[in-house]
Amino acid sequence: MSAAAPPRAVLMMLAGASVIGTNSILVRLSAVAPTEAAFWRMLFGGAMLLGLLAGLRRLRWPGLASLGWLCIPAAAFAIDLWMWHRSIAAVGPGLATLLANFQVFLMVLAGVLLFGERVGPRFMAGLALAFGGTWLLVGRDWSALDGDYRIGVWLGLATGIAYATFNLTLRHAQQRQRAGGSEQALALMSLLCAAMLGGMVVAEGGSFAIPGTDSLLALLALGLTGQVLGWVLIGRALPLLPASLVGLLLLLQPTVSFVLDVLLFDRPTAAWDWIGAAGSLVGIFLASTRGRVEGEREGRG
Repeated sequence: MSAAAPPRAVLMMLAGASVIGTNSILVRLSAVAPTEAAFWRMLFGGAMLLGLLAGLRRLRWPGLASLGWLCIPAAAFAIDLWMWHRSIAAVGPGLATLLANFQVFLMVLAGVLLFGERVGPRFMAGLALAFGGTWLLVGRDWSALDGDYRIGVWLGLATGIAYATFNLTLRHAQQRQRAGGSEQALALMSLLCAAMLGGMVVAEGGSFAIPGTDSLLALLALGLTGQVLGWVLIGRALPLLPASLVGLLLLLQPTVSFVLDVLLFDRPTAAWDWIGAAGSLVGIFLASTRGRVEGEREGRG
């Protein structure tokens, strides 16, 4: 393995992608309504991360302006989770996670429109493969699918829009942090997001009750993996790895979700489904690593 890809960083990225890949499974196992599951994930995860930072004596007062900026990605992520959890309930954890990863294409589109980045043949090939694979998964029998399943597919794709918005706005909010660093920003964003989701639960007439020990354990695990362990591992490995390898390793997330969906919930999966899933994953990888020249702005070296 080359010096550009330290083995420890590769293992951290693989571990981070793997634990995040279990998130949709834990949402399913939590046995609570979609918005409630999102609320508990963000509350437990944000509290855990804040507690960890407090134990390490790394907490700093960020300032009201910084908190204000964090409200924007918190709102985007609240919408993301609201849609994604409903997509999980409708189409299953594996497909919902795969659809949400279409945010890669939206991030590239944002780069083209907002920052003058360029795309080339590799990106277009990835786009074609991803959409072709998705058509094999859901498009072939679209007319035979029930209404709830179709809505779940659209919600999964819309999740990608919200997640791309979250990524762009979180990056901007982190750049405006004057104290505490990126991990504190993530912890505060998580708690702000939990407050917003709590308001949604009340507006929907839901309940904050956790039905039993199994549900509590699933929600605690969701907070730990979704907001602490996975993101910390990925965040620390990211600067140490080349972009092409990062794109490949992160594909472990939807792969883990899809395989666990098949194994744990007996998702009906034919040969065309596996081909479609593989095609979508390859397409997402090509788009996420479209090449340094294609991804650079005009005039940058």
